[in-house]
Amino acid sequence: MNKRKFEEPKTSSVESHLVSCSPFQPQYEPEEKIRTVVVENFPMLGKAAAWRFLEWVQENPKGVCSLPTGKTPEYFIKWVQRILQGWQTPEIKEEAKKFGLADAKPELDQLTFVQIDEFYPISPQQHNSFHYYVSEYYIKGFGLDPSKALLMDCSKIGLDLTAPSFGPTGEPQDHHQMSMEDVWPDGHVDLTLRTRDPQTRLERLQQRVLRQVDQWCADYEGKIRALGGIGFFMGGIGPDGHVAFNCQGCDHFSTTRMDQLNYASQAAAAGDLGGIEAVRKRKVITIGLGTVTFNPDCVALICAAGEAKAQVVQRAVEEAPHVNFPATALHKLPRATFFLTAGAAKLLSRRQLAILATREKVDDELVERALVSLCCKRRKRLLDLTEEDLQSCPFAQEVLRRCGRPLSLCATQVRETLIRKIERGCQVRENAKFLHTEPHHDDIMLGYLPSVLRHTRVSSNQHHFVCATSGFNSVSNKHMLMLLERVERFVASPTFQRLCKVDYFSSNGPSAIDFRRRDVWKFLDGIAAADHELRDEGAARRLVYNLCVIFGDSVADGDSSKLLTRVKGLKDYFAKQYAGQKDEKDIQTLKGSCREFEAECVWGYIGWQLPNISHLRLGFYTADIFAPEPTQQRDVLPVLRLLQELQPDVVTVALDPEASGPDTHYKVLQAVTAALQQYSDETKKKDITVWGYRNVWFRFEPHEVSTIIPVSLQTISTLNHMFLNSFESQRNAEFPAYEIEGPFCAMSQRVQVQQYDMIETCLGYEWFHKHDSPLIRATRGLVFLREMTVQQLLAESRALRQQTENI
Repeated sequence: MNKRKFEEPKTSSVESHLVSCSPFQPQYEPEEKIRTVVVENFPMLGKAAAWRFLEWVQENPKGVCSLPTGKTPEYFIKWVQRILQGWQTPEIKEEAKKFGLADAKPELDQLTFVQIDEFYPISPQQHNSFHYYVSEYYIKGFGLDPSKALLMDCSKIGLDLTAPSFGPTGEPQDHHQMSMEDVWPDGHVDLTLRTRDPQTRLERLQQRVLRQVDQWCADYEGKIRALGGIGFFMGGIGPDGHVAFNCQGCDHFSTTRMDQLNYASQAAAAGDLGGIEAVRKRKVITIGLGTVTFNPDCVALICAAGEAKAQVVQRAVEEAPHVNFPATALHKLPRATFFLTAGAAKLLSRRQLAILATREKVDDELVERALVSLCCKRRKRLLDLTEEDLQSCPFAQEVLRRCGRPLSLCATQVRETLIRKIERGCQVRENAKFLHTEPHHDDIMLGYLPSVLRHTRVSSNQHHFVCATSGFNSVSNKHMLMLLERVERFVASPTFQRLCKVDYFSSNGPSAIDFRRRDVWKFLDGIAAADHELRDEGAARRLVYNLCVIFGDSVADGDSSKLLTRVKGLKDYFAKQYAGQKDEKDIQTLKGSCREFEAECVWGYIGWQLPNISHLRLGFYTADIFAPEPTQQRDVLPVLRLLQELQPDVVTVALDPEASGPDTHYKVLQAVTAALQQYSDETKKKDITVWGYRNVWFRFEPHEVSTIIPVSLQTISTLNHMFLNSFESQRNAEFPAYEIEGPFCAMSQRVQVQQYDMIETCLGYEWFHKHDSPLIRATRGLVFLREMTVQQLLAESRALRQQTENI
């Protein structure tokens, strides 16, 4: 190993520019063990990383780089390509000058590329393999030299030997070139074979291959070190703090190896591999933390966006190096930097003080933020806070010093504010028209179902529920196979023949919408009666209708032969698809229609049905890694037409102001915002109320909201029952929340209970349980909402829209 003399790193011109122009005062702070650079949002994060990468390329045209896969680098890739393609344009020249780059265009063809990680086993031909991603977006997309790339091709790793095939009685037959399917016929890799005796011929073969894979990993590590190590490393940070696939607890000196993911990382990776079941079968090959830090001159960028990453970022930046926080291994690298959005950086201690210093005045919202946080840290009521408590928190201490009011007065005012928000959450509007919008079919119920339930009990209110996307990405092939088996049983029943005689499965005719309601009624009747056959029949009725509409297989004459042939073909199709494989357009529509039926069943629980439920299927929602941005004609106009038709008083939106993902959330936010703006301008209607909500992906803090809605155990029970029975495709979700091993309704319950614990700490246990109102006394969870005007919503999302449109 070559020993290098440590030299103080040259200051990055890009980072210096970002620091100087940032409104977030993102300079290095003493409590931070590693540099941080903070930008406004997810698209800007990609732009900043792109300029930093190209700056490094200019200085190291023959260097070694390692770049990430997945959603994290979406805007990084777009910006690198845009900058290189437009290098001679005045706009890019001006940008390059601002960021301190030299005049010469960065040339990437002499770089050596190192793949960071890969699932094992997986075919490099699969579009959701990281090998495919790297080849498509970096080797081809950036014009890198494939002969200079170190890639992880699992169709070759460890398979440089021949395998015997076995006859029906188990006797060895001829030898042939071994494939992954020979070794891992079900895709499951058993790492215990490293340390135990194999019990079968197949296990003996698997053990040999495992040892070959381990040797390949050692050779891969050796190749990287022979190159002098990685010169530029860019990665995201996982929910458990993982860098590459070095999960929580990993040795900071670890090298390239095959390993197993923990649950949090499995859940986070489910989107990449087509579901958590596929992830659990496989293992991962990953470079180690020691691999990343081998080169002391390595420029290591960790990119993180969104408030969901705030805690893991805070630990990675402020904690001392520890195996519990994998990214702290990078503290030893002088050129390592965290590139963060404002949300991801919100918990960094010194940064909060630095941002506070830039504010002209301290408002009541900031005082509320400081004291609520202090209450939770000290586990005390607001009225019980002391000066000693205040001294323990520099941020709260500075906020109160700046506001000029004593602690006792501030605590009383914050207490009154929280109580007003809860009282507001107990109120119910009357004679109002609601348009409830959601990016995915379960966002409304996971986000603010208690408010929906309360407002649907008022007969003078009108409600319309609309899902912007078809949701086909969240329906697994396994679930489709189960639904098709229901269809086969249903078609064999006398009921099917009876329904064919009344043209039940036609999309035309005066009874068409009534028949679609009956599908839901039958399903819900089955749930109420605990009759699975009745429930299954309701779902099968709708699926038969969808098959007829999508594929044109009419059953009006009672002849089911074409339908059954179609079902058989679909079963063969789903059985052969690999997890996460992009479906044909008709299959996407079929999967999406299953999600739409589930949503109709949810709202059928509380008496709402077609035509008060809309399925927009906005076109930006695709199965591509990087989905297109919303457009006026394709995505905004359908929402605008609904607004014109319904003329709502209240419109709800899922808020994701940083575009940090899931990206469907912020794209729907942009479409709804644009439609609201046009509707408001054309009607001059100024009294539309917007309810901004969040769910299991993102959470409000109390100071960010106007309304706090009490949630009883009864409501929690209702939510769980509705979710688990109606959302069959999500009962054992293929894309679960990483914070809890269970369905999303369990995650929603946890969020609501945690929010209750926060406010109960501030107000005191007795305030809730000795309250005059039974609604307050029954509270065991809370939902946070932000009530806004249309103009306030526009102000919140306009900056992001401009940023994404500039790419």
